[in-house]
Amino acid sequence: MDRPALADFLRRRRASLQPSDLGLPAGLRRRTQGLRREEVASLAAMSTDYYTRLEQQRGPQPSEQMLGSLARALRLSNEERDYLFRVAGHNAPTPTTAATQVAPALMRVLERLDDTPALILSSLGERLVQNALAAALLGDVSGYTGLARSEIYRWFTDPAERLRYPAEDRDRQSRAQVASLRAAYGAMGPRSRAGELLRALQEASAEFAELWERHEVTRRFSDHKVLVHPEVGEIELDCQALFTEDQSQCLLVLTAPRGSAGYEKLQLLGVLGQRGVTETARA
Repeated sequence: MDRPALADFLRRRRASLQPSDLGLPAGLRRRTQGLRREEVASLAAMSTDYYTRLEQQRGPQPSEQMLGSLARALRLSNEERDYLFRVAGHNAPTPTTAATQVAPALMRVLERLDDTPALILSSLGERLVQNALAAALLGDVSGYTGLARSEIYRWFTDPAERLRYPAEDRDRQSRAQVASLRAAYGAMGPRSRAGELLRALQEASAEFAELWERHEVTRRFSDHKVLVHPEVGEIELDCQALFTEDQSQCLLVLTAPRGSAGYEKLQLLGVLGQRGVTETARA
């Protein structure tokens, strides 16, 4: 681990960003150029003290997960992200693991979407980041680890995953999940995480194994769907996906026409979600 290089890189990258680049208020008075340390720490979901020690060459070696959070917070390019990993004493992410680092361009779009559910998924259906309304609509998945991080895996192994869809739409969703994995498998190959997921699902689910033999391949760019929420019931939404150039990630945006029942229920979810955050803070 090259502490001086890591500290200097973090300081310089922080100074190169402006609050407006990340949708943050500029504030009345700033003594230094760029972002404040506490702003970077907040964006990276770490304590200000921890981040400050990294910049002062006093911190412990950050984990790969922590470096990924810093790369996302500082809007690093792929080359900058790889450099950050190396000076921190880690190998640069492989193409497989790099796909779990949120694409900066998609992240910038997501940050401007605060009035409708939006989330970023990997090609394996892993929810990499989501806004508050998406969390209120779809739930928190941060506790999942391993293969269970993939919604494709959960769809075929956890019956509760299907409760978000009406019973009459679940067969269509099963086919779509398998077709999506086949597209990822074709791009990533049998020795990738897609191959690992395929083998696990062939063992775990007869339904998956049967659908896999149909050789359906697709990625959905748009869809019209009904989701079932435990508090507000069925919500009719339009779904639009924006993919990165290499198809490894997509930004999924869920909308409803203004004035529709779906729109009103999304507004209600925003209130319920904020109430949950407030109650958690008080606990």
